[in-house]
Amino acid sequence: MTRGELLQLLAEVRAGTTDVEAVAARLSEPAVGDLGFATLDLHRRERCGFPEVILAEGKTAEWVEGAVRRLAEAGQDGFATRVSAAQAEHLARHFPQAEQDRLARTLWLPAAGERTPPAGSVLVVTAGTGDLPVAQEAAVTARVMGAGVELVADVGVAGIHRVLRHRDRLAAADVVVVVAGMDGALPSVVGGLVDCPVIACPTSIGYGAAFGGVAALLTMLNSCSAGVAVVNIDAGFKAGYVAALTVRKIEAARRGGQRSPGERGPSGP
Repeated sequence: MTRGELLQLLAEVRAGTTDVEAVAARLSEPAVGDLGFATLDLHRRERCGFPEVILAEGKTAEWVEGAVRRLAEAGQDGFATRVSAAQAEHLARHFPQAEQDRLARTLWLPAAGERTPPAGSVLVVTAGTGDLPVAQEAAVTARVMGAGVELVADVGVAGIHRVLRHRDRLAAADVVVVVAGMDGALPSVVGGLVDCPVIACPTSIGYGAAFGGVAALLTMLNSCSAGVAVVNIDAGFKAGYVAALTVRKIEAARRGGQRSPGERGPSGP
């Protein structure tokens, strides 16, 4: 429970619209959801600002369903990544109201309640069209976490004029996520054009000597642009998550630090 939610409960008790027993029940909610096959961290939202996210890869469709359902019962967003086609079909039957993005391979079941408008600006940029699945995972993740997101596709360094056409959009972003395979050179170029953090995400796209994304990863790690940080190969979720956390802090500073701990307000992907 966030500080804001606690204050709301106490205000309802004082106003007589909620009884003490109901508040006691809320305050005694367990810290974990033990499903046998999984132990969900139900207090992660309070510590980290967003509920636990489900990696669907390697799980049965029933396991993913159970985890999403338990998070929903706790009044939290159910967000799953790397959802296979078979899992997506199963989950669509059980959660028809959930939002699925098959390019990103994500499922989002929002918690009930009013959503606030997206905050800040995350710009996701891809070097090639083949990088779009990872880039879309980053974009959806950042949107679910409440950030405003735009995507610019296929502006790799093989035609440097393509990314230079978007200099104004790059300059306006709070955070830029650059997704690239092959030689992985685009983040260095972008890092030399902007004054905001650049999160570089290597992909496994490329021919033999690309070593499944290792070549792009090493290029990004060796970037001479000082503002570039790097996540793991194909880690679109991690790139989007870190971008959204960064934007949240920037927005809090813009508002004079008035945000309550754990406050958020995602908009739909």
